Amino acid sequence: MTANLQLSTFIPLVADLARDLPEQERYRRLLLALQQLLPCEAVALLRLDDDYLVPLSVIGLSADTLGRRFKVSEHPRLQALLASREPTRFPADSGLPDPYDGLVEGHQGHLEVHDCLGCPLYLQDQLWGLLTLDALEPDRFGSIDLDTLGAFASLAAATVMAGERINLLTRRVEDERHLAEVYKQAAGQQRPRELIGQSAAHRTLIEEVALVGDSELTVLISGETGVGKELVAEAIHAASPRARRPLISLNCAALPDSLVESELFGHVRGAFSGAVSERSGKFELADGGTLFLDEVGELPLAVQAKLLRVLQSGQLQRVGSDRDHRVDVRVLAATNRDLAAEVRAGRFRADLYHRLSVYPLRVPPLRERGRDVLLLAGYFLEQNRARMGLRSLRLSAAAQKALLAYDWPGNVRELEHLIGRAALKALSQHPERPRILTIEPDVLDLPGAEVPATDSQVPVASGDAMGLTLREAVDRYQRQLIAETLIRHQHKWSAAAQELGLDRANLSRLARRLGLK
Repeated sequence: MTANLQLSTFIPLVADLARDLPEQERYRRLLLALQQLLPCEAVALLRLDDDYLVPLSVIGLSADTLGRRFKVSEHPRLQALLASREPTRFPADSGLPDPYDGLVEGHQGHLEVHDCLGCPLYLQDQLWGLLTLDALEPDRFGSIDLDTLGAFASLAAATVMAGERINLLTRRVEDERHLAEVYKQAAGQQRPRELIGQSAAHRTLIEEVALVGDSELTVLISGETGVGKELVAEAIHAASPRARRPLISLNCAALPDSLVESELFGHVRGAFSGAVSERSGKFELADGGTLFLDEVGELPLAVQAKLLRVLQSGQLQRVGSDRDHRVDVRVLAATNRDLAAEVRAGRFRADLYHRLSVYPLRVPPLRERGRDVLLLAGYFLEQNRARMGLRSLRLSAAAQKALLAYDWPGNVRELEHLIGRAALKALSQHPERPRILTIEPDVLDLPGAEVPATDSQVPVASGDAMGLTLREAVDRYQRQLIAETLIRHQHKWSAAAQELGLDRANLSRLARRLGLK
């Protein structure tokens, strides 16, 4: 073997060390270079993972080889290769079974007499894996200098280390990007979201938030759907010593059971189908800060046990890994369920319940907060006024009375959606965009309010259209129809245009003419 051949083989690999290559492509180039240096029918790169050797890249072996896991204790040749720090060549008449029997492309059945060579790879003096070479001719490797393979193994180890460091940096960049998005969203808000109200129940809530915020206690926030439990969690985090660190949220009810564990604790590559790279979970992203678990009562029992371990010890294991990661996270949890009843029914672990509810905090429903309804309505009115480009958007006295008389089963969230719908409906009733738009009870859609026209009632033929010209009556009908369609599609103009049979741009122009946009 000439020095020129070695040089021409090593130089491209050295250049690859500085390139950001996909892992598979980096390993493929490594094996192609090895095959060029030492011509043979099959080469493989395997990583040692506990008691198994995992193929990462192969050339000349069947595709299913990459899915195999070779248990070292069951393969004497692999044991022998791992036991020596130097390259090992097996005699052609070796009686040791070959792990690649039936796997070499173009060769069926048992591997007869052939040449087999292998070399361990060490990363920072730690055994990492193996390079193996197989040639079908008995004496193919007879004349090679094993020091050449040793030198190549050193370069291969550098290649593997470069790839792993790049992957580590990529994961760190992804984690930093995620955190940057959290900070960006927080900084991008014109002002922090606040808890609005003046009622006695609201003042009690604020006092409790301030009290528990300046502590490290785990808080279980309970309350009906829509009361603002997430806002309470944000307020607790803002009042805590961790306020400068991230608040990471996870809705436990929004994920299938198979993904909850990965979202919480992260996973390693190959842990499950689709896990093509390592990924940090919410706990690691929240390290030093706060993790908010919304709808914690929806967690599967198996995940509850692992969550309890993290809360007790501060240690977690990514899915598919046995390595522990230590985290410093304060946990806030929220639920609209009665977790004590869930414990009695066997659907929630008692030990986790007690660990989460160190400080139980109940958020009162809107019906218990009296005139806070009007304060919150004012907040949502101002949001809609700005969005709709109105000078003023207000409630009539009758509308205010209707809001105070309502029971609000959907709480603050229901009020927010109701104000948005009512503003759009009220605007649709005016032929021209008014400077001041007043919301009356008939557009609130509350029990006892005037029932709006159904699809079978044609507004242009009703008494409301008396005294209008045909154009004015048509405009009124179009405004009402467009407004109701937008409400059905959560103000998504493309979806509304599709239902109305209009082009998106044409609908926008019509809405502008009618004063809806």
